[in-house]
Amino acid sequence: MSDTRDNPLDDPTADPFEIAAAAADDIARLTGVEAHDIALTLGSGWGKAADLIGETTATIPATEVAGFSKPALEGHVGTLRSVLTPGGKRVLVIGARTHFYEGHGPRRVVHSVRTAAATGARTMVLTNGAGGIRHTWTPGQPVLISDHINLTGASPLEGATFIDLTDLYSMRLRDAARRIDPSLEEGVYCQFRGPQYETPAEVQMAKAIGGHIVGMSTALEAIAARQAGMEVLGFSLITNLAAGIQTTPLSHQEVLEAGREAEPRISALLAQVLAVL
Repeated sequence: MSDTRDNPLDDPTADPFEIAAAAADDIARLTGVEAHDIALTLGSGWGKAADLIGETTATIPATEVAGFSKPALEGHVGTLRSVLTPGGKRVLVIGARTHFYEGHGPRRVVHSVRTAAATGARTMVLTNGAGGIRHTWTPGQPVLISDHINLTGASPLEGATFIDLTDLYSMRLRDAARRIDPSLEEGVYCQFRGPQYETPAEVQMAKAIGGHIVGMSTALEAIAARQAGMEVLGFSLITNLAAGIQTTPLSHQEVLEAGREAEPRISALLAQVLAVL
């Protein structure tokens, strides 16, 4: 068992992949499921998807699994679920996300992804709630992530580890999602460090360098997923227009409300997409 005060990933001499393997063993023991095929991280607004994917055969507190700790953010459930889809695939649903702004470092941020890979999952689906830069987008709109710009100044890769990120957000999986919903748009996600929302000038910088979505998660996780050999699909729920694009002040309550309103529709979409992966 781990918590925020005593986490094996905080030991710089520890091997994060060994801890991920131990976490996968914990999940197998606690869920009774030896291996998973797909992993799904549920960001703000995406929570109901877990109920629509298939039959939940086990739900466990993440704090009972090596290296995990209680989520710091309202809107994240703090559990791991094993779901059996109608097609016979096993989905590991991750409701325990560690954000970079919590100050624990990249190892803790990407531990759930490395654990998912250690359970056998070859597909990683990452979702988040984020701000939109395009004026044509509206709160409650799901958007596919086509690429990212990592503005955190950090990486989950350690040492001379060189990973090709050319097709990080799989075109094959994005095409599969668009076959379910041809109206899906896509954009480049910019991960900022947070926890403060971006300033209007920072949003304009993101736009100038090719960004369309701004948020505080996902990019570091996607890098770790690619390192682990996983195929990545990313979804952002546009919860608000970004600072300077939207004329009213930003708030976390606004993010939660937009997520709650959109949750039934986007969760159904996500469940349909997972069924064809």
